[in-house]
Amino acid sequence: MRDIPIGNGSLLINFDDAFNIRDIYFPHVGQENQTDGHPSRFGIWVDGAFSWLSSEEWTRDLRYQHETLVTHVRLVNASLGIEIVCNDTVASHQNIFLRKITIINKQPEDREIRLFFHHDLRIYGSKVGDTAYYDPETRSVIHYKKHRYFLINTQPHFAEFATGRKDFNGQEGTWRDAEDGRLSGSVVTEGSADSTVSVHLSVDADGEAEAFYWIAAGTCYQDAASLNEYVLKRQPAEFMNYTANYWRAWVNKNDRPLEPLPQQIIDLYKRSLLLVHTHIDNGGAILAGNDWDVTLRATDHYSYLWTRDGAFIAHALDKAGFSHLTRKFFDFCSRVIHPNGYFLQKYNPDGTVASGWHPAWNRDAGQPLVPIQEDETALVLWALWEHYDQHRDIEFANRMYEKVTVPSAEFMADFIHPELGLPKPSWNLWEDRRGIHTFTCASVVAGLNAAAKFAELFAQKERTEKYSAAADSIRNAMAKHLYSPELGRFYRSLQANGDDQLTPDATVDASCFALFYLGCFAPDDQMVQGTMSAIETKLAVNGGVARFENDGYMRVTDKVTGNAWFICTLWLAEYYIASAKSLGDLEKAERILLWITDLALPSGVLGEQIDPVTGAPVSLSPLAWSHSTFVATTLSYLNKLREFS
Repeated sequence: MRDIPIGNGSLLINFDDAFNIRDIYFPHVGQENQTDGHPSRFGIWVDGAFSWLSSEEWTRDLRYQHETLVTHVRLVNASLGIEIVCNDTVASHQNIFLRKITIINKQPEDREIRLFFHHDLRIYGSKVGDTAYYDPETRSVIHYKKHRYFLINTQPHFAEFATGRKDFNGQEGTWRDAEDGRLSGSVVTEGSADSTVSVHLSVDADGEAEAFYWIAAGTCYQDAASLNEYVLKRQPAEFMNYTANYWRAWVNKNDRPLEPLPQQIIDLYKRSLLLVHTHIDNGGAILAGNDWDVTLRATDHYSYLWTRDGAFIAHALDKAGFSHLTRKFFDFCSRVIHPNGYFLQKYNPDGTVASGWHPAWNRDAGQPLVPIQEDETALVLWALWEHYDQHRDIEFANRMYEKVTVPSAEFMADFIHPELGLPKPSWNLWEDRRGIHTFTCASVVAGLNAAAKFAELFAQKERTEKYSAAADSIRNAMAKHLYSPELGRFYRSLQANGDDQLTPDATVDASCFALFYLGCFAPDDQMVQGTMSAIETKLAVNGGVARFENDGYMRVTDKVTGNAWFICTLWLAEYYIASAKSLGDLEKAERILLWITDLALPSGVLGEQIDPVTGAPVSLSPLAWSHSTFVATTLSYLNKLREFS
């Protein structure tokens, strides 16, 4: 779990719940974790005693300053008589991590206090071939390998430093050297290298003292050295204040009134926008999640762009008025779209194809498969039209038309099962089964309708008619083949077996919310009402909603049908909002929004799932999709609220 991420689209720093720096991503958000998930520690020596701030003797409160990407972390050690307040940030436009440390002496005598900052870097994700050394020109400690440089400095200037070997022949690293209150390591170490620097402070009785610490990241020595000079020239305190003010201005830039929403919903709405921003690479990729701990159980992670997640997140950002970010996402999509007009499972932040498990070969049938989940293609077109419809950027829409809209629409219009008239089998949005899925079909209808609107906008009558007719045909086929009159609701899918024989799957699945949300059927359509009623009753978990019946993914107890997911719970709220006929009908949606604010971490972070027993996050945190869905649902609720006022 990652309790407080901070970043600027190029440099991302993640902290765990013990306030260790755990991840340093650079130069892409979510790509090249320069620590490989290993902790970099923060310690203190006072009155002959040493303590790492991650130890159990400290109480910790990890939060952010209001409406910023600047942390406000309070750490208290009663036995040492010390309180520490840390404010951490990544500069909004420079690749600089900056920390302000305020030491509060709770004792009635003057004291000497030493702060220790440890760095366990594994540059390019490997401990092999790193160098850590003291650089006399910048009076700093530098870690480097090839095109990655990380310069470490402090104010007041560190009194001691050490470089050394770690994770090799029993050597644990220079953090062990620090535990006697002194550093006596080498001035340079190559190989599996770490470092520690120490700042010495004199603190008056019942008084306070301040220090600053920073890491400048660059792709060459001169870049890092110049950033270090920039901090020194500008002064760390002023730089910290500037960054805080920037993020307050950013999150409030649209001057959008949020009253009469309860304050806790407003606070999480703004925090969610800021946290989503930390997941967006400057190149346009929107990363699902950057919690490296996932690799311990999966040998892979969530630091990828799934265009499905990206499309939903872009849609939320557009609704909130942040179109400059969504245009970057659509530009990214135009660069990575497959020549055949679809998107693959996921992509790295630099645009390369990421790891995947969708097979391109059907071993049983002895024939090729299209290795996709088609909703990822369709949702990009849906979100692209929603973007245009709100912002009316005709030049941008024209640029995307031939690059993305037409290739995707042509693929979807042709990728049709010859007997059923539905999209051919592909993988579902949960990526755990192949077939013809209700969610996928609804997204394809939405994508083709979007393409038809773009074709009409650009006066291409033949394409308009083709895409519109394809959407209508699929919608009719859904009512015929995916709706069960006996059950009074839609099937989850027609499940594809090894020989592509299709079997109705009656499992109740929260993703069927797409029927109304993507405009395939009206919220008051009897088929939709029956489907959403089943979701509401069959998937209820302690105030939340599970993904689907008997969901075993990371389930913590067999007493429930599955863990509740934030996105699935918010989808039910969207249904309450869409179907509301009066102000009173909105109360259930507001209860869901408030329920989610209660389950957020103190920092405001939302994970993927919720432990039904403890209410703690399960799987990774934060999950960008959880936060963007909260943003989108909050705006849906607010707009409907105003309709009734």
